Amino acid sequence: MSDGAQGPAFDPGTLDLDALLVEPGSAPRLGKRRTRLDLELDKRVAREALQATVAEIATLQERLYARGTNAVLLVFQAQDAAGKDSTIAHVLSGVNPQGCAVTSFKPPTADELAHDFLWRVGQALPARGHIGVFNRSHYEETVVVRVHPELLEPQHLPGLRDDPSSRKELWTQRYEDINAFERHLDRNGTIVVKFFLHVSKDEQRKRLLARLDNPAKHWKFNAADLSERERWSDYMKAYEDTLTNTSTAWAPWRVIPADDKSVMRLLVAQVLLETLQDVELVPPTPTRDEQAAIDEARTQLLSED
Repeated sequence: MSDGAQGPAFDPGTLDLDALLVEPGSAPRLGKRRTRLDLELDKRVAREALQATVAEIATLQERLYARGTNAVLLVFQAQDAAGKDSTIAHVLSGVNPQGCAVTSFKPPTADELAHDFLWRVGQALPARGHIGVFNRSHYEETVVVRVHPELLEPQHLPGLRDDPSSRKELWTQRYEDINAFERHLDRNGTIVVKFFLHVSKDEQRKRLLARLDNPAKHWKFNAADLSERERWSDYMKAYEDTLTNTSTAWAPWRVIPADDKSVMRLLVAQVLLETLQDVELVPPTPTRDEQAAIDEARTQLLSED
């Protein structure tokens, strides 16, 4: 069906969101997970389905803000060119920016290195009533740093310099620290939703080539992308271990097929919508004094007629 053809609207209920979950205590088996779903979606239908979902998210975000008891934290991890930036932009295009903030974590500064690895993450957490987005996150410490252990040196971790063999225990300790941190957030009203955008190596190659072929996108290209691509298997091993050890009942991972951007965005949007629908978002009931002030204001405004 062409973009201009008319056909039945897509039913998001046909999406199996449960299949995206990494069950706590189990391995994601990334090598056997699909990076593309076989959905017959043309661009028009996918775009309309996403727009409808985004509109519902915007309505629930307003209620989240008004309620002011919960926050939502969206965590995005992926290989280069998987589509994190565009997915965030499309899925959150309808929300009020006053109640949403995106944080992109770069290599830690000297000040951040002087603290524990979760310190800078704590500074960027969303307030109650808000949606926060981490474009890369604290999981860089169990993925990138694991692939490049030389990055541990400037962290000046106690005992690591004197006993390099303790590095093996470090990853287990970090998994434990992250799980405890996210459980603390969940207990205090922050719902943690984690996405791994699962792109294939072949699709990444196509997208990197597209950047090189388009002068308007040359700014996105980084020569380091190719050297990191050469370590693809190392990254997949780091992600496999990270998702296995940090998918919990209170903050599970979801593996999103990312080779088709339209489907990827729709899946992420549907997960966010389902998350918000599960939260009690009934607007707070006014107190007696607040209700009296509301009634008085209404009377005053009507009297102007």
